[in-house]
Amino acid sequence: MTEELIIAGFGGQGVLSMGKILAYSGLMEGKEVSWMPSYGPEQRGGTANVTVIVSDKRISSPVLNTFDTAIILNQPSMDKFEAMVKPGGILIYDSYGIHKPPTRKDIYVYRIDAMDAASEIDKRGFNMIVLGGFLKLRPIVSLKSVLEGLKKSLPERHHKLLPMNEKAIQVGIELIQLISEPTTK
Repeated sequence: MTEELIIAGFGGQGVLSMGKILAYSGLMEGKEVSWMPSYGPEQRGGTANVTVIVSDKRISSPVLNTFDTAIILNQPSMDKFEAMVKPGGILIYDSYGIHKPPTRKDIYVYRIDAMDAASEIDKRGFNMIVLGGFLKLRPIVSLKSVLEGLKKSLPERHHKLLPMNEKAIQVGIELIQLISEPTTK
């Protein structure tokens, strides 16, 4: 099993945190992992992305040109990374902030309305809703490990948010919707 993933959006959407939690989770399960963030100096509001690789085998390089899965949270990231999903791969997007949905016909496209759901739960759970949707499609790590990874990545003063984040993950598992399947194999 090897999953090569990019998560991309605006700074402040929890892009880097999602990747970090997946990496921690993979480490706890004895897997090989790579976590490579990329973000502009403006941080909140600027673009950010993180490449995560989780594998049962050694990872030869953290640098990728194509991805098994892309999680896209804004239009600039859609414009940049849609073409980099491998044929037959998965593209997950949140419809909030995407005015031009994906057009590829050789990949699986899923939508998750995480921003809408987060406004009902807690806006801080947005990225965990998205992560829950991803884990439903690609259970590369266990939910138990994700919750432990979340606990390790959150400062102790924020541990009171763990139940809300667990609920957000469950909401994401329920929310993700298949929009289109590959028409070419």
